[in-house]
Order: sequence, then C-alpha cells, then structure tokens
Amino acid sequence: MKKLTITISTLFLLITAGTVIGQNTRFSDPATVIRDQFWGKLYADGGRSFFCDAPFTHKGFIMTDGYVYPLADIRTALDCGTSRQCEKDDRYRQIASDLHNMVPVRSRIEMQRRSVRYDNVGNTVQPDECGIRVSAQFFEPPERVKGDVARTVAYMVDTYGLPWLGASAILKQWNRLDPPDDSELTRHRRIAEIQGNENPFVTHPERMETL
Repeated sequence: MKKLTITISTLFLLITAGTVIGQNTRFSDPATVIRDQFWGKLYADGGRSFFCDAPFTHKGFIMTDGYVYPLADIRTALDCGTSRQCEKDDRYRQIASDLHNMVPVRSRIEMQRRSVRYDNVGNTVQPDECGIRVSAQFFEPPERVKGDVARTVAYMVDTYGLPWLGASAILKQWNRLDPPDDSELTRHRRIAEIQGNENPFVTHPERMETL
C-alpha cells in the first residue's frame, strides 16, 4: 500500500511538473511583464524588428510590443468581455503575459495586423518594403518569419486551447518551409530562461504535424 501511495504521488508530481514546463506559470501581469521582462531584459539592448528585420535600440514611437497571436483574438476566444473586463480575468492575464507570443514590431504594422487571419495572399498583391502582403482580412508575413509565426500560433493553440488563426494546413506548411534558424532559437532560449518554459514547436518543429 505504501509503495502504491509513493507511486501515485510520484506520478502526480511528474504530471504537475509537465504542466509547469508546458506553459507560462511565472507571470500574470501583462503590463509589468512588458516593461520589466520584454523591454527590460529580452530587448534591453535593442534588437531587430520581427517582421521588417530592421535594427532598433529601444522602444519608441515607431517600435512597440506586438503579439503574434493578437490580444483581441485571445479576448474573443476566452469570451471575457472588453479589454478592461478581461484584465480582471486571471486566465487572460496569464496568456497575455506569455513572452513566447510577444515580438518587437513597428507600430504601424501592429495596427495593421489586428483581427487578421494568417494566409497565403498570393503574388497578385505586391509586398510592402518589409515583404508583407495584406489583402482584406488576410495577412501574409515575410518568408523568413513564416515558420516563426506558425510555431508561435501552434504553441498558443496547443498550450492554451485557443483556435487557429488561419488554416492549420497553411501554418503547418510554413513551419516546414521555414525551419527554426539561429535567431529564433537564440530568442527562444532567452525566453525559456526568463519565463521558465519552452515552446516545444521551436525545439521540435515536427510536432506541429500531430496537431
């Protein structure tokens, strides 16, 4: 009986540990995370904007914190109400504090991306100076970050039970065509150190095929 109790306890601890590793459990205050962790640690020395790959030294009027999986879509999925109402929802606060979903973007592009779906827009639409194509409610990122976008969306879908932002088949295709590069892997490692969990689709991109 004692052995059975120990086995059950061990199993419970393993399951609990897996849950902790699998999602953001360290942060639940989006504003503080953005200030102290995102800009204060992850991009304290500047970096390169996510979609345009342009260098920056600090947050300013041009640069802002963006979300690969937009906050508006998270609020809709959780059905927690308005922006102000959702800020009182513990689940929303946890998801909105996840660094794996945050990227530095130009303010203009972040405004442009709100409430869009990821898709292949096609060559009939000319790309802008950053390589972005936009048509109606569809947004096609530059080739070099299509995989980054796909793996982030997959993480949000798998970790928090959110719906896909676009056709899963297209995002899986982007994942195959644009595997993780050194820049993505370096950023991922730094986030894992700060937040305490990984995005398994960055370390094992083939896992996207099982979703």
